[in-house]
Amino acid sequence: MTADLIIHNARILTMDDAHPRAEAIALCGNRILAVGGNDAVLALAGAETRLHDADGATVLPGFNEAHMHIFGGSVALGELSLFGVKGFDALAKAVLDYAADNPDLPLLVAQTADYTILSETERVTRHHLDRIIADRPFLMVAPDRHTAWANTIALEKAGILKGRDVGIGNEIVIGEDGLANGELRESNAIRPVSAMSVTGGREGLGVGTGGDPDHVTPQERAGDIAILKRGLAYCASLGITSIQNMDGSLYQLEMLEEIEKTDGLPVRVRMPYHMKNFMPLSDLEEKAAAWKARFDTDKLRCDFVKLFMDGVTEGETAVFVDDYAHKPGWKGEPLFSAEAFNAVATEANRLGLPVAVHAIGDGAVRMVLDGYEASINANGRKDLRNRIEHIEVVHPDDIGRFAETATAASMQPTHPPGSAGLPLEPYLTYIGPERWPHAFAWKTLVDAGATIVFATDWPVSPLPPLSCIADAMTRQPWAENVPDQRLSLGETLAAYTRTSAWVEYMEDRKGVLKPGYLADVVLLSGNLENQTHADIAALSPVLTICDGRITFDAGGRQ
Repeated sequence: MTADLIIHNARILTMDDAHPRAEAIALCGNRILAVGGNDAVLALAGAETRLHDADGATVLPGFNEAHMHIFGGSVALGELSLFGVKGFDALAKAVLDYAADNPDLPLLVAQTADYTILSETERVTRHHLDRIIADRPFLMVAPDRHTAWANTIALEKAGILKGRDVGIGNEIVIGEDGLANGELRESNAIRPVSAMSVTGGREGLGVGTGGDPDHVTPQERAGDIAILKRGLAYCASLGITSIQNMDGSLYQLEMLEEIEKTDGLPVRVRMPYHMKNFMPLSDLEEKAAAWKARFDTDKLRCDFVKLFMDGVTEGETAVFVDDYAHKPGWKGEPLFSAEAFNAVATEANRLGLPVAVHAIGDGAVRMVLDGYEASINANGRKDLRNRIEHIEVVHPDDIGRFAETATAASMQPTHPPGSAGLPLEPYLTYIGPERWPHAFAWKTLVDAGATIVFATDWPVSPLPPLSCIADAMTRQPWAENVPDQRLSLGETLAAYTRTSAWVEYMEDRKGVLKPGYLADVVLLSGNLENQTHADIAALSPVLTICDGRITFDAGGRQ
């Protein structure tokens, strides 16, 4: 058998403990044919084999982005980014320039606006935004996408200037004048405004409601597919060959299925069924299990359940065991009762569906672990690979429970304040110094036996895996008594490749480079191991291969 493609003269990090390093890799069809020394692998070349000299650069299994939102991220590629923007004057210039360049947008949307975009002490209101732009609806979204700020005309057009009941864990913040002050906390509060956007807010429905659009015209659907294709191509350009898309939307699944049947997906996609607190338990069998049966290929799968237990710390919607440090008497309000969540976890696991839960505060994390224990007691110990997403704070009493319940820790190196351009405040003040040692505690959890996977939560954080890996390796403690939570480079790479494949039950065919495995490969622009940790982000993918197909070539070759 001859190879279709051979990459040689490389420094291959296979992530296979039995054979961790190699010089060359041969691909045939959508599988890896051989991994080994240059001479042995080059012997598999035929007249039609494409040869690529890596010139000593690193080759890895394709990156597996274990937590992201493909539709929202794809839309955000065309929206205003306020990443790094500080101060009223800089904000005003960015918004007015964007407005001038986009005169026909029904809603101007800006993303990645820090909570402290004005200053360390001044919170944004509609009055600030009105001073910038008062005659066109404008929505500004925080990096975590759990808080947004709208100007007065946007609030009026959305019908929420006088407030509205938006359900538990959500809030339209009301000012002293009895009107909405512009700050919108969580998706139910944000959605009335975002629905006025050019996409009608369809990109947020999976996360926000667990549902789908009531009506989409053929033209709107075609536009949404085009947006998704742009986002998927962006993923491939970053060396990503697998994404675990946390949106949970049948509308998205069907669009992705159409892309696979026509052009072919450039990345593998795994999605959940999104369970909300108002949904009946019967939906797990009637819908989630049905989706699992319908979407079950190596390119597109829907085989787990996603929930939100709380919100975010900066929006005061995360749930803690003890009070917020700056707000005595407030611990946050969980989105599910303990009884309701225990029932969901138990039933989902009974149906063979793993569960992934957004839990930011240590109170929410504890509730999820309790639910997984309830499932174990009801269903017995099975290889379910349940997971908790984010785990920004974990209570010391719960650290060992990850290993005890076989719960995977799905965490984001781009999220700790001080990383990826994020400010330290108000986060550090809100959780208080006593909780700092147990915040974003990657190494603490791993040392206690937890399995960890890394991702970015894009578009909450920048998507490039190499930047995320650099953030993981350069993170600094906030104080002398705060432990260094960095993992080794090898552990960090595994959390982006091998372990991310394991958490989705695909460790038998991807996540490592070995013969017979799926041909998901990324070639970098240099030797990863020769870089300082800070310089890792300066590397870039040269070649991305998914399922044996070249999905990105920096040289433009076909």
